[in-house]
Amino acid sequence: MAVLLFGAAGLFGKFLDLPAIWIVFGRCGFAALALGGVLALGPNRFWRLSLREGLFFLLLGLILAFHWAAFFHTIQVSSVALGVITFSTFPLFTTLLEPFFFKEALRPGDLLGALVMLGGLILVLPDFQWGSRITQGVFWGTLSGFSFALLSVLNRWGVQRRPALAVTFYQTLVAAVVLLPLVAGQHRFPDAGELGLLLILGVVCTALAHFLFVYSMRTVSAQLASMVACLETVYGVVLAFFFLGEVPALRTMAGGAVILITALGAIHYRRRPDAE
Repeated sequence: MAVLLFGAAGLFGKFLDLPAIWIVFGRCGFAALALGGVLALGPNRFWRLSLREGLFFLLLGLILAFHWAAFFHTIQVSSVALGVITFSTFPLFTTLLEPFFFKEALRPGDLLGALVMLGGLILVLPDFQWGSRITQGVFWGTLSGFSFALLSVLNRWGVQRRPALAVTFYQTLVAAVVLLPLVAGQHRFPDAGELGLLLILGVVCTALAHFLFVYSMRTVSAQLASMVACLETVYGVVLAFFFLGEVPALRTMAGGAVILITALGAIHYRRRPDAE
């Protein structure tokens, strides 16, 4: 469910004629308001943070703001399909980062799956021409994938100490506060219709989706969650076809099939009794 909503979020990069920084600020701001309202109805202990926790959530918010800014910038300079496909490099980064953070063994099957998924990405990409909008999209999309991998690994540490709802709230709040001075200097402000779209993006495609994704890491590794999240690539391309008329090329469909099959294979591999 989280990944389907993540895939729909990419459409807003085309629906909204706003700078990427404004889209990310609106997304984080409305998400933080929604999550904060839910938290306010629960125990007050979630509001008390130690200095270490405060610094940790500050780091998460900064990474989240960068990730979404890079993601929407990719879509605006290229296409939704290219944005979600280049973003899907994050399982490879997660596979390499997670053993370092959690002192876990790097399983051959994990690395093989990530490499096959990278092959699917390469299959999708068009020819590179340095300085073109496609090249810029690939560059920013890959940075978006790396930052999301780092965020996923750190979120796994966070949900072991705080409820997933609180973890999601703090990082979206920090991201919104960090971006506030930047959007204040913008000359372009959203109208009523754009605010409505930002509300949907923030509450449904962000607060709900991000909470579901972070909550999943209470029982699965960041590497497995990242593999499943690669289905966002398929959802994003399909939704862009129906709502934006973006017709993917044959190579795009072939690469998407490789990514989908690899993600499903990763789920099966991780569920085997001898996979640990």
